[in-house]
Amino acid sequence: MKTNPPPILEFDPSPQAILNPAKCVHDLPSKGVLCFFRDVLDELLGQGLLTEIGALRSEIGKNPVYTLDYQGERLFVAHPGVGASLAAGFLEELIASGAKSLIACGGCGALDASLHVGRPVILTAAIRDEGTSYHYLPPDSQALPHPEAVSALRAAFEDEGLPYLAGTAWTTDAIYRETEARRARRIAQGCLVVEMEAAAFFAVAEFRKVRLGQVVYGGDLVVPEGWDGRRWHTRTDIRTELFWLAASAAKKM
Repeated sequence: MKTNPPPILEFDPSPQAILNPAKCVHDLPSKGVLCFFRDVLDELLGQGLLTEIGALRSEIGKNPVYTLDYQGERLFVAHPGVGASLAAGFLEELIASGAKSLIACGGCGALDASLHVGRPVILTAAIRDEGTSYHYLPPDSQALPHPEAVSALRAAFEDEGLPYLAGTAWTTDAIYRETEARRARRIAQGCLVVEMEAAAFFAVAEFRKVRLGQVVYGGDLVVPEGWDGRRWHTRTDIRTELFWLAASAAKKM
């Protein structure tokens, strides 16, 4: 009996779909930060540093889009949503609204205990172990950030004299299927961290011809000896510092 290949491998390069992203935020700056840290956004909003100019929407509800005046540059700031599918959809709508240069900042799982909690990692590639990226790029093992975005992130850290690592992320949709064998394979492929969105971000950005990079910090520990949350989501100072480094990198692009 003839079997068809998995549909996820049926890449279609056509830029037009039945439903296409449309402009949903008006007067959006071309440069911006996709910040996964809701606590940081709430703090900046409370300080009067963010101005709401629109919103992205889903069944979860309203997801505000803000502007930030940063060193004479007007940037947009938004939470991109969690998970590759939602984050890619929001990214599409921001691009349709005028976004051209984006830096994402967030957390990640560390695949080795030597990656201490809080250590920044500038992503130079992402292993495509999710579904969304295959609808934007032909099947392959990796998706890549824009080199200018990576350079801008490196420059932002170096300007401040701050240490960082650079390396590959394992992007997966299934947080409860990070098995020991799969972790070992990803480490053999050079992965330092695991997260949920980078491969989709990089694929959408390449497909839509915009510049995007991402920086994450070492969070929970994903090792065979047992998962350890390491209280990563409470590291407010680290999260705030990473946001401002992302803003600096976005401004440089």
